Amino acid sequence: MKNLILLFCILINTISFAQTTIKGTVTTDGMPLPLANIVLKNSKSSTTSTVDGSYHFNTVPVGNYEITASYTGFKSQSQRIVIADTTAVILNFTLRENNTLDEIVITGTLKPVSRLESPVPVEVYKPVFFQKNPTANIFEALQNVNGVRPQLNCNVCNTGDIHINGLEGPYTLVLIDGMPIVSGLSTVYGLSGIPNSLLERIEIVKGPASSLYGSEAVGGLINIITKNPKNAPVFSADAFATGWGEVNIDIGFKANVGKAAAVLTGINYFNYSNPIDNNKDNFTDLTLQDRISVFQKWNFNRMSNKLFSLAGRYFYEDRWGGELQWEKKYRGGTEVYGESIYTKRWELLGAYELPIEEKMLFSFSYTDHDQNSIYGDMPYRAKQRIGFGQLTWDKEITTHDLLFGTALRYQYYDDNTTATVDEDINWIPSLFVQDEITLAEKQTILLGARYDYNSNHGAIFTPRLAYKWKINDNNVLRFNTGTGFRIVNLFTEEHAALTGSREVIVLEELKPERSYNANLNYLKKMYTKNGTFIGLETSAWYTRFSNSIIPDYDSNPNQIIYKNLNGYAVTKGVSTNIDLVFNNGLKMILGVTYMDVTKTENNIKTRQLLTERVTGTWAISYRLDKLFLDIDYTGNLYGPMRLPLLGPLDPRSEYSPTWSIQNIQFTFNKFKNLELYAGVKNLLNWTPNRGNPFIIARANDPFDKNVTYDSNGNAQVTADNPYALTFDPGYVYGPNQGVRSFFGLRYTLK
Repeated sequence: MKNLILLFCILINTISFAQTTIKGTVTTDGMPLPLANIVLKNSKSSTTSTVDGSYHFNTVPVGNYEITASYTGFKSQSQRIVIADTTAVILNFTLRENNTLDEIVITGTLKPVSRLESPVPVEVYKPVFFQKNPTANIFEALQNVNGVRPQLNCNVCNTGDIHINGLEGPYTLVLIDGMPIVSGLSTVYGLSGIPNSLLERIEIVKGPASSLYGSEAVGGLINIITKNPKNAPVFSADAFATGWGEVNIDIGFKANVGKAAAVLTGINYFNYSNPIDNNKDNFTDLTLQDRISVFQKWNFNRMSNKLFSLAGRYFYEDRWGGELQWEKKYRGGTEVYGESIYTKRWELLGAYELPIEEKMLFSFSYTDHDQNSIYGDMPYRAKQRIGFGQLTWDKEITTHDLLFGTALRYQYYDDNTTATVDEDINWIPSLFVQDEITLAEKQTILLGARYDYNSNHGAIFTPRLAYKWKINDNNVLRFNTGTGFRIVNLFTEEHAALTGSREVIVLEELKPERSYNANLNYLKKMYTKNGTFIGLETSAWYTRFSNSIIPDYDSNPNQIIYKNLNGYAVTKGVSTNIDLVFNNGLKMILGVTYMDVTKTENNIKTRQLLTERVTGTWAISYRLDKLFLDIDYTGNLYGPMRLPLLGPLDPRSEYSPTWSIQNIQFTFNKFKNLELYAGVKNLLNWTPNRGNPFIIARANDPFDKNVTYDSNGNAQVTADNPYALTFDPGYVYGPNQGVRSFFGLRYTLK
């Protein structure tokens, strides 16, 4: 009996103290990944992989474990193991790159597809990218995207638009969840007030996309994808304030409505009510704003697991800029100059996947936009309604991935200007089809065409072609070509026509613009032996426009002349983005674009106004793990652009200097669910008044009460007006805000 007890004790002791070895390799794309972190959870053991990607843990006791391999810039991978004896355990890990190259995108082809597999180049930006330089709206946030530039159009009201590859804002279509609800009148305000707490990602396509999205997608499109309520945090908050007195608050929360639906609510509030005049012209450097936006999105649970979502947004903003002594009692008068804009807007959008075996999706949206504004003593009151419905059928047949679609767009616009004598009402039915054909294992071609019928302009046909050659998993070559068209609604898009004292001249009935585009894109991924990741993407493009409508500031300094160009306009250039992820916690996103944007009329080639030659962007991040601190250094650089002058005596520079906005941010993330951040914006304290005697012409006489004119209406030189100028706030190419600090916090409860 004693022997049995002794044997039993020895057996128990052997099992209790049985130990073994865990070993294996960490690789990516078939290559070893050195310096990856491997953590053996439920123990205090961790290690890193060697140069050949191998790792090992010695003397691991019997028990249940979870082992995780991670590496900066790659998706972590975990495996569970049970150790019951001394047999060595071999666990290998294959990590996939954790960046936007493998994102699922929908914008380029109207269907979900891996970004690497898409024949149309699509750039993807997540909220973490924009958090490197926190802003109060998406308009400002896009300043760090290569080839995309937020352009201010007025020194007083600070309205603006988005330029892609040098093209004016009206050439850019802005979508929310794939619906074209930000267009026309709302291009000025549509990117303000979208709560950042609801942002899942932003997809950007550079180049014409009219064959899928119709008018306005001539230069490119920006698709703002909101979160799926099922995957969103239970509660999130992001709030910051700046040294100038700006306050921005974003709040998001979700709830389940029984088993029927999940609902996500987002609220954005922004306030700036602190007039500042650092350039001493008695005008506000930054427009004062009071803005609120409420967004709600519902995802309904269906037995078939098919999609049914519904979302709505309400937006209200009160903004004004002008002379420092302006008050609302002066609105519309000639005593004190101010530009005051009240905007009310609501939106409804949804998507419903039909309850049939085929993949058919019905999408719809409706927007109502009301603007009540005063520019000095000139009122501009406008209403716009846009309704949109679209049905698509996604069908695969052998090597063909087909998409058929039909759409109907309703447009209503009315304002109090002479350009809109009667209400402008348009019904635009459309048909489109695309076929993505697999030519070989690594080659695909996409053919697409769209037919639109506009009651004012007749039939419009827009084809496109895209070719993708996936040389291997690390090299992809794409070629895209197609046509585009745009129907112009002048006063909704050219905000400069509403401000200042220039007379607006429309010489003819404006015809739709047309474009022809070619784009070559090359994407390469590289992995070095020491674990550094390099992503390189280069694009070259050429776009030619006919019937271009380019505001003419040159022919007459007192006028803005609109007509179809009797010639052609061209934008061409090269753009490169580089992503670098080092194994020491350093990340770099670098971009540079060179472009040439010109118009040719009567055999005379002219560089277009407000288009830069060179732009550069960067976002450099470094993590100090021991201090729980992230450092983000972001910025942009813009080369000279030609600016609108008021005549030969105008002393302001004809070309802008090369200028840069740079920012730094420190984020402390030691506490669970909470981040504290602080930093400085515009470190160089750059503003456009550097090197110029003034920015706003005749700021001392905004109603031109003391301007003397000749018989032709031209301003004359006088002792009070030595440069023969009139009031003009349109000489603007960059923000007037100088250096300022900011502090904020983010809280997320998952």
